[in-house]
Amino acid sequence: MELEVYNISGAKTSKKVELADAIFAIEPNDHAIYLDVKQHMANKRQGTHKSKCRWEISGSTKKLKKQKGTGGARSGDINSPLFKGGGRVFGPEPRDYSFKLNKKLKKLARISALTYKAKDNNIVILEDFSFEGPKTKSYIEMLVNLNMPEKKTLLVLSESNKNVYLSSRNIKNAKVASASDLNTYDILNANNLLFVESSLKEIEKLFSVSE
Repeated sequence: MELEVYNISGAKTSKKVELADAIFAIEPNDHAIYLDVKQHMANKRQGTHKSKCRWEISGSTKKLKKQKGTGGARSGDINSPLFKGGGRVFGPEPRDYSFKLNKKLKKLARISALTYKAKDNNIVILEDFSFEGPKTKSYIEMLVNLNMPEKKTLLVLSESNKNVYLSSRNIKNAKVASASDLNTYDILNANNLLFVESSLKEIEKLFSVSE
């Protein structure tokens, strides 16, 4: 697939780039995408949920009333789950939700997500650029020039750029990532992917078939 290259003013340049079929035109694997997104969301969970069980409640262990002859149900101490303030039965305990996936599956998921974006024509190629300093206004102007002021965008750089990152940080639907940090969730969550020319070369290195 061949795409035209734009500058940050929104104007077409004379350059064109060819997207590698091995990355942007494969047969997508939906199950791989599902597993990779599931892992991403699971790894973000804190897992610090906790409730007190019966033996952790601070209260008297004295039997409340005699076992029989009261006309009511038998009862033990005040810490019983049946009473207000008692322990919880089978309550949540702190746990680690993260799990592992092999590298080939994660790579397949990312390539599949990139293929979907390419098929939907949601990829834009930009000339390499940088800002003289961190300025949110400059980043907003770039999005307006590209007719994407309200869309969720993911700008992929070849390497981290502090000025570009800080310029986008206060914009709700804008995200900046380096090619090495690209993940399936961010790719699918964005309406449009913005690649700078140099980042495409990094993507080809990272997702090359020879790996």
